[in-house]
Amino acid sequence: MPETAKSTKRIAIIGAGAAGCFAAASIANRPGLEVVVFEKTGNVMMKVKASGGGRCNVTHECFEIPELLTRYPRGKQLLRKSLYQFTPADTIKWFAQRGVKLKTENDGRMFPETDSSQTIIDCIWQEMMLQKVQVYYHKTVSKIKKTDSGINLLFADGSNYSADAVLVAAGGFPKKEQYQWLTATGHSIENPVPSLFTFNIPSNPVTELMGVSVPNATVKIAGTKLQQTGPLLITHWGMSGPAILKTSAVGARELAEKNYDFTALINWLPAYTDSDLKEKLADIRKEQGKQLVQHKNPFELPRRLWEFLLEQCGIKEDVRWGELPAAQQNKLTEYLLRNAYAVKGKTTFKEEFVTCGGISLSEIEPQTMQSRKVPGLYFAGEILDVDGITGGYNFQHAWSSGWIAAQNIQAQLAARRPEGEPV
Repeated sequence: MPETAKSTKRIAIIGAGAAGCFAAASIANRPGLEVVVFEKTGNVMMKVKASGGGRCNVTHECFEIPELLTRYPRGKQLLRKSLYQFTPADTIKWFAQRGVKLKTENDGRMFPETDSSQTIIDCIWQEMMLQKVQVYYHKTVSKIKKTDSGINLLFADGSNYSADAVLVAAGGFPKKEQYQWLTATGHSIENPVPSLFTFNIPSNPVTELMGVSVPNATVKIAGTKLQQTGPLLITHWGMSGPAILKTSAVGARELAEKNYDFTALINWLPAYTDSDLKEKLADIRKEQGKQLVQHKNPFELPRRLWEFLLEQCGIKEDVRWGELPAAQQNKLTEYLLRNAYAVKGKTTFKEEFVTCGGISLSEIEPQTMQSRKVPGLYFAGEILDVDGITGGYNFQHAWSSGWIAAQNIQAQLAARRPEGEPV
């Protein structure tokens, strides 16, 4: 632990993830200021590293805040204040000023031009080092104690650290018991459940199509109002891709209550209504009746998926469009627009695990990220009850909340300093 002069102001950051490191990088170094990050593992910014298949989906090209708010199933009351203070445009500018340019993909997601998450990690880390931030690994906080002079952190290894201000940016935890060191400070926790998970569809032959991707499909959960549209990927365990992940985010609590046992209805042709599709099939029968159904795929679906759906409908390889019985045509319509799959369980990836739940937002001042219960204690990132759909929105919340906390911590310490003492 660093030894510090009594006049030094100390800022402790718990967690070396996206929010914690971005906050540390955003605190301007001044004489008499010490910024220390405590990380319970031996690594920094692990989710940044894993995000976007190793490319890091930094943010999203959604610059209208009202529209941006719709991408967050939970946390809007805080985000209405925080996203206006540090916007996606500010994120782009922050990295550009440090030599990292972002590019926009067709769906609005933004990545570094290098297509490497290491570029983002290196940029933030270099800024931290420029600001003389100290990082200590394998430091698990077991208790936060408010004192007359500030806040004392007690660690699992028996050591402690006294700070003037503390930022908790420890990420989300899958179990409520893991928040005990925070509930002991008087904060309440919204029950955590997984968000952004894929659907397990065990023993279903569709998994034999693993690797098949459909650019646009609609996922609806039977018996609910949950419905999302976007790219869908078939995997060896079930289904993934943005359409599935968005559904899991919006329905995180509802699907948890179902114990991840439900029916997913897949519309492979969201541009078609029932009547549109029936009319289309009638035209094909009339104009291309001699064509084999298997060979004439009129919807530009992946070949393997088209053949799979025909097989599931009992349509044989030698059947021509003009000979297709009405019963099978009706069945094909159902399979194209409402293909049912029994989901039994979910898959989450440890490195990219996102939780719905965390510190109750009613206990946080959204303009500053400071606790309304413990002065000098701040929160940022996923530890808060805020989560977004896939597409760079969770990182944007991390950057925004981390930056706001950093600015306000520094302002708070400047206001408290004795006359003539630097901060």
